[in-house]
Amino acid sequence: MTMNFDFSNPYTSTRLPVFARNAVSTSHPLAAQAGLRMLWQGGNAVDAAIAAAAAMTIVEPVSNGLGSDAFCLVWDGQQLLGLNASGRAPQTWTPDYFQRKYGDAAQTPPKRGMDSVTVPGAVASWVALSERLGRLPFEDLLQPAIEIAERGYLLPVVVQQKWAAATPELQSLPGFAQSFLPWGRAPQVGELFQFAAAAKGLRAIAKTKGQAFYGGEIAHAIEKFSAQHGGSITAQDFAAYQAEWVTPIAQNYRGYTLHEIPPNGQGIAALIALGILENFDVSALALDGVDSQHLQIEAMKLAFADVYRYVAEPASMQVTPAQMLDAAYLKQRAKLIDMKRAQDFGAGNPVKGGTIYLTAADENGMMVSFIQSNYMGFGSGCVEPEFGVSLQNRGHAFSVQAQGLNPANLVAPGKRPFHTIIPAFLTRDGQPVMSYGVMGANMQPQGHMQTLVRMLDYQQNPQTACDAPRWRYNAGLEINVESSLRADTAQGLQARGHRVEVINDSYQDFGAGQFIWRAGDPKVQGYVIASDARRDGLAAGF
Repeated sequence: MTMNFDFSNPYTSTRLPVFARNAVSTSHPLAAQAGLRMLWQGGNAVDAAIAAAAAMTIVEPVSNGLGSDAFCLVWDGQQLLGLNASGRAPQTWTPDYFQRKYGDAAQTPPKRGMDSVTVPGAVASWVALSERLGRLPFEDLLQPAIEIAERGYLLPVVVQQKWAAATPELQSLPGFAQSFLPWGRAPQVGELFQFAAAAKGLRAIAKTKGQAFYGGEIAHAIEKFSAQHGGSITAQDFAAYQAEWVTPIAQNYRGYTLHEIPPNGQGIAALIALGILENFDVSALALDGVDSQHLQIEAMKLAFADVYRYVAEPASMQVTPAQMLDAAYLKQRAKLIDMKRAQDFGAGNPVKGGTIYLTAADENGMMVSFIQSNYMGFGSGCVEPEFGVSLQNRGHAFSVQAQGLNPANLVAPGKRPFHTIIPAFLTRDGQPVMSYGVMGANMQPQGHMQTLVRMLDYQQNPQTACDAPRWRYNAGLEINVESSLRADTAQGLQARGHRVEVINDSYQDFGAGQFIWRAGDPKVQGYVIASDARRDGLAAGF
C-alpha cells in the first residue's frame, strides 16, 4: 500500500528502515534470523513467525518463555484471522481459594509464585497456526530455537540489564536460580548462556506437536512441580486447554482500519482512542507540539477509563465491544476533552438506554502479527527444571473480590483474565497495509495509537514513527515522557496540569515496536520494515 512517507528522520536512532519482499522483525537478531531461515527453506510467514517465537523464548527469557501466553493476527492472503491463546485459570481457582490462602483482604492472586500461573497458551498458538496455515513440518520450525538453547548465545545489552534488575526479587523462587543464574548471578553482557532444559522441552514439543505440553510428560512435570511449591494447577488443566480462533474488532481512522483482538485483551483501548481522535483535525497540530501530544494523552485516558472498568472475559462483560466503539458514544466522550487542561476521567456508560512482539511477511502476501509474554519480568519467577518451562504470572491480573474495580474480571475456574498483550493490524479498503505491535504492558495500546497517528496524520515512515519520543499514561494525571521529548512540549504539558516525569529507561516504560508496511505487490515492491532501537532487535529480509 503505497504512501508518501517522509523518509528523513529528525530523531536520534541507530536504525534505518529495511526494504525486502520477505521480512521478519523481532527484538532479538537470532530470532529474526530463525524466521528468515524458514522463509529460505520454502516456508511462509506463519512458519517464520513460529520459528522466531520459539527462538524468542530462549534469547529474551526476561520477557517470555515456554510458559507464555500469546495472541496473533494473520492476513492469510484473503482475510484477517485472530487467535487468542491466553491462559485459563486452573479448576481450583475461586475467590474463596485465594481468600483462604492469602486472607480476606487479598485483592488479586499473588504477583509471583505458582498461584499466579494460568495455563500457558503460547505453545498451543504455535500448533494452531502451523496446522491451519503453515507450510513446513512443525518439527522443523523449532530447530533453530533448539540449537540456540543447546549451543547458547552471548547475552545482549538490553536483555542483560533487565535480567540483572529482576534477579534480587526472583532468585529464591522455585527453579529460577537453577535456570537463569548459572554462576549464582545474572549473566554479564557477552557471556554465553545455555539452556539445556528448555532444549529438551522444545524437542518434546516439536516431536509431539505440542501434546507433550498439553497433558503429556511436560504437563505432568509441571503438575508435580506446582504441587511441591504450593500451587494447584494440574496436567488435566493443561489437557483441557485450546487456543481460540476469534474475529478481530476494528476502528476506522483516516481512511484506514485498525484491527485488534477482542476482549479479554486491552486492544480495544487503541480503537477507542483513535475513535475519539477521529473527531479532531490532528494533522493541523504541530507534530511534536504540546497540543498534539495533550490531545492524544487525553484520548488515551478516556479509553483506559472504560477498558479498566469493563473489559474481561467476553462472557462476563456487562457491555459489548460494539457498544464501547459506537461512533456516537465516542463523539460524546471526545467532547469531554479540554485542550487547555489535563483531566482525570472516569468510565463512561456505553450502554444505550512485559512481552515480546514480532512480525513476519512473505512475498505471497501472508502477514503475521504475533505477540507472546510472561507478563511481568520472568513471569511468575517459577521455572519447571526438567523441561525449562518459565511460567507466566497472568493470574495476578484477576480480581478475587466481587466488589473490585472491574467485577467482570473476578477469578473463576477455566476463566481467562484481563490481558495486556495485543498484536495489531492495519488495512485499507479491505486490503492489508501493516502488521505491527508495540510491546510493554499498558504501553501497548498507547504505542499502537501514537505510532499510527505519526504515520497516518503526519506521514512519518514506520522507522521514524518508531524512533520518535513517546509518552506513557499511568493513572490519574500522571504521565511519563522520554527524555528525548522536546523540553518545551514537556513544559507545556506540565502547564496544562499533567504530572510529568521524565524517564530514561525505555525497555518497559515506553514499549518496543516492530513494523512491516506493505509497499505494494509483495512480489514486486515488497515491504518497509522497522525495528525499535529500544530493544536489541533486528528488522531483516531478502
